[in-house]
Amino acid sequence: MSCGCKTSGDSAHSCGTKSANGCESVNTCGNSYKLSVFDWLSNVQNPTQNRCDFVEVRFKNDRKLFYKNVNNIPLHIGSVVTVESSPGHDVGVVSLTGELVKIQMKKKRASEENPLKIYRLANQKDIEVWQEARKKEENVKIEARKISHRIGLEMKITDVEYQGDSSKVTFYYTADNRIDFRMLIKEFAGAFRTKIDMKQIGFRQEAAKIGGIGSCGRELCCSTWLTDFRSVNTNVARYQQLSINPQKLAGQCGKLKCCLNYELDSYLDALSHFPSSSTMLDTEKGRAFCIKIDVFKKKMWFAYVDSSMAWYDFDVDLVKKMISQNKRGEKTLPLEDLKQPELSVKTVDLIQENSVDRFEKKNRGFNKNRNQGQNQNQNRPNNNQNQGPRKSRPENNSERPERNDKGERLERQERQPRPEKSVKPNQNNTQRQPKPQQQKPQSEKPQLENAATVNNNAEQKPQNQQPKKKFKKKFPPKKDNDA
Repeated sequence: MSCGCKTSGDSAHSCGTKSANGCESVNTCGNSYKLSVFDWLSNVQNPTQNRCDFVEVRFKNDRKLFYKNVNNIPLHIGSVVTVESSPGHDVGVVSLTGELVKIQMKKKRASEENPLKIYRLANQKDIEVWQEARKKEENVKIEARKISHRIGLEMKITDVEYQGDSSKVTFYYTADNRIDFRMLIKEFAGAFRTKIDMKQIGFRQEAAKIGGIGSCGRELCCSTWLTDFRSVNTNVARYQQLSINPQKLAGQCGKLKCCLNYELDSYLDALSHFPSSSTMLDTEKGRAFCIKIDVFKKKMWFAYVDSSMAWYDFDVDLVKKMISQNKRGEKTLPLEDLKQPELSVKTVDLIQENSVDRFEKKNRGFNKNRNQGQNQNQNRPNNNQNQGPRKSRPENNSERPERNDKGERLERQERQPRPEKSVKPNQNNTQRQPKPQQQKPQSEKPQLENAATVNNNAEQKPQNQQPKKKFKKKFPPKKDNDA
């Protein structure tokens, strides 16, 4: 049993449901829920005993009607039902049940008087006739376009819909002007041997029936959820500071996009705090007029009437002060003097989106340190050969005190020939008797100087030799015991 989606005329595209209760895979049924309403009361029990007898039934594309369940048939969303029509009967799919149907009827202004009835759940014969009729629609549409073109009518046949019992065919067409299709109906009746019904639709309804992908990358709003079409004019684009470019503002229907109305209220609310865009400012240099308004930054751009090439942007509060100053009869300063220099803000790329090699930095540093350690280990035996025989390094720490003995000998030799320098701080100490506390730091200075000279002399010896290379702690080089 087919679920009644757009491609359900072909058994290969049906959802594969074989029960009359409804569509088992509702979410994976293609276009079966086009312009659907979410039943958020499906899991809530009705506290009152009076249940809503009306049911919303969907037919091909976006056509929906309301029917009364006279026989109290247990219906679910997705149930294929046979309903009343003129002439004969039609087959559709239940799209909404419960208390939300009353809200939808009130929204679409459907009357409860003399409602259409639901006959029964569709049996196998009804569904077979329905599917055979759906298979003919594409060929009938192509043949109908050929007939209209042969007659010379300026119209476009958009879609064709067969009734469930194949007793009537509805042709949807679009045209700019009114068309006399009396001759066309005779041709259609002789070609298709059934009752003909012609319905003219707008260009937006055509886009809703055909469907497609918008410039935003999503499905068209009119073919998925938008049920009512509001008028859109160019003033909407002007309020939002958009360029009047018909190629960008127009949708697939050739009209202005419906989504221009979505944010119009928020823009109008923000523009209410702005001065009028036709305001003129009297400055000492001349008159200035408004060129541009930025709603998000709350700024207005002004330029002189004589030279409109240079633009100056000001905050809204400053513009209001300038307007009040002009009302008092005073002229404001030139725009160049009122313009405040903009502070350059340095942006920090925390995520490092702009760097292409952001994932390779860690590996590069690791490879560099590794390569340096390998190169230094390879260069060691070459340096030893050029410098001649070199003493082996002491492996134990017991041989290191010899250097300390040498350092003590140097200290003794340097301390002996400097008795004169040690006299000067003593003479100063004798003159400055009331400050005995300063003797200690003055006597310590020559000792520090002697220690510094000893360290400098100790460092001069290894400088004659090759300087030792310092390695990082992360990757220390391995010691070669055989060197």
